[in-house]
Amino acid sequence: MTDDLKLADGFEARNEEAWRAAIEKVLKGADFTERLVSYTADGIALQPLYMQDKKATIAAAAQAGAPWGVVQRVDHPDVAAANDQALDDLQNGASGLTLVPASSFTARGFGITDLSRADHLAGLLDGIALDMIALRIEPSIEAPGIATALAAYVKSANTPPSQTKITFGLAPIAHLMTTGVLPETTADTMVELRTTVTELKANGFSAPSIVCDARPVSEAGGSEAQELAVLIASAVAYLRGLEASGMALDQAVDTISFCVPIDAGQFEGLAKLRALRKLWASVQQAAGLDLKPAEIHAEAAWRMLTKRDAAVNMLRSTMAVFTAGVGGADSMSVLPHTLAQGLPDGFARRVARNTQNILIEESNLWRVADPAAGAGGVEALTDELCQAAWRLFQEIERDGGLFESLASGALQDRIATVAENRRRRLSSRRDPITGTSEFPQLDEPAGSILDIEPQPRVSITGGAVVVPALPSTRVAEPFEALRHAADAKTRADGGKRPAVFLANLGPLAEHTARATWTRNLLAVGGIDVLVPEGFTQSAEVGKAFAASGATAACICSNDENYAALGEAAAMALKGAGAETVYLAGKPVDQADLLRAAGVDSFLHVGIDVLEALRDLHTRLDIGAA
Repeated sequence: MTDDLKLADGFEARNEEAWRAAIEKVLKGADFTERLVSYTADGIALQPLYMQDKKATIAAAAQAGAPWGVVQRVDHPDVAAANDQALDDLQNGASGLTLVPASSFTARGFGITDLSRADHLAGLLDGIALDMIALRIEPSIEAPGIATALAAYVKSANTPPSQTKITFGLAPIAHLMTTGVLPETTADTMVELRTTVTELKANGFSAPSIVCDARPVSEAGGSEAQELAVLIASAVAYLRGLEASGMALDQAVDTISFCVPIDAGQFEGLAKLRALRKLWASVQQAAGLDLKPAEIHAEAAWRMLTKRDAAVNMLRSTMAVFTAGVGGADSMSVLPHTLAQGLPDGFARRVARNTQNILIEESNLWRVADPAAGAGGVEALTDELCQAAWRLFQEIERDGGLFESLASGALQDRIATVAENRRRRLSSRRDPITGTSEFPQLDEPAGSILDIEPQPRVSITGGAVVVPALPSTRVAEPFEALRHAADAKTRADGGKRPAVFLANLGPLAEHTARATWTRNLLAVGGIDVLVPEGFTQSAEVGKAFAASGATAACICSNDENYAALGEAAAMALKGAGAETVYLAGKPVDQADLLRAAGVDSFLHVGIDVLEALRDLHTRLDIGAA
């Protein structure tokens, strides 16, 4: 057989116009945009269908053709224990380490104290061959001192600096964004930065030592375009400062790398990484420099981790690793899935490590450079993110540059606007958080953490530069606060959890859908339900409620039963002593009658869940945790 088998020959050729015509029939007059188009936090429209982009170019990793680096976080406060963690990680699949100083904004209550002390460094790095791994230092106020001490340690260990790959974590802008303080003026900060970078280079260290960090923007609730704009603005600020303090621009560009948080939004994260490479190339081109690829370290985003149902964090991180790997990150760190609960144990660290190893060794994600190149949806989102980020970068430039934008609060205000939009979507569960705002477990198992108490972050006050600091939050925190308060109330009441009586009307098939939905909703706030059989008589409803000992009730059924029994049921509940009566659903035509009968509020899809549950907490006398 010599002819190729052409399977497509048996099918009629299709195009976008034909697809749209077919969709219009399915929509039956419904609005196409409203039903099928969604939007990113930057307002970028995500269409349901894209055509192939045949003119696309590849945006590959700096180290294309090799697996990305598996970098494991080392943050145990005890130096000997931290060394044990590091050795275990390196012996079981990690190719690099991130050392977390206790003073870093990423320490999360833990981290290594006095990392610039020679004895601490020696104990921490005992038995580790620095010429065989990648080493990163998390940004902190101690960064210059740590860099000097680490360089001295490498020399004392007789390791050629040129054979090491150490990112020293020099990131004064990230420190300023997270603490609101710089101890020296911006000019003096840049002079100190140039001095440190120059000394490191003179000593033979060749890896980029300055980090442009988008995590402060991410943790403050910013958008992908805002993260990109701040990354580029940070890089430009460093280039200008280093050049002004005496370093040649072509040397300054070699000192810069990027740190990018990646959450579970696959396409947004993928486009963000690709856009960063294109934007960095544009900056270099505008500066008249030879183009060099951006060196990008990705990290599973802190803001997406949850304390509740922490096992779901494994899935979130898996998606983040997939996104970073396909998107061309040069290295990646996965935050252990229990980090939001406390200091992770060996099991949680192993899961974080192996999440990457499986996708590298078994899924072979690294073997194709920029596999998304040419995919219409990814290319369109990449281009639109580039345009949006560049516009925001130009706004920062019009503010006078990044330092001036931070000093005036203009950048913080822009980020806060996006964060408020995110908050509203989270509060209404338009953006659900599995295990926290959707499908919570009231009696979930304890997480994998060590018995070590986190320390409060040291507040830094006073300095030559003072700006409004960006907040660091996880999206689940408002919901977790409700659960914590309800759990505290449960413990105070001897294990009896706050509960709402469900007044189910009619047989099971008629009330189960809304009763199940209501149970889920109330569990988000740590509140249990009392679920009797369905009622057909209002007198039975009142009698059962009075016997339950509850103070609040929710009527659950279909709209037909609400019309027939809802008014009487509400009156019976109030008559039996119910202080609060809810009704599950939104029966618009009967709302006024039901309110007059005693219904205090309606629970339905689209409400502000946080507001509703906070109000219920107040009614049930659940104090703050």
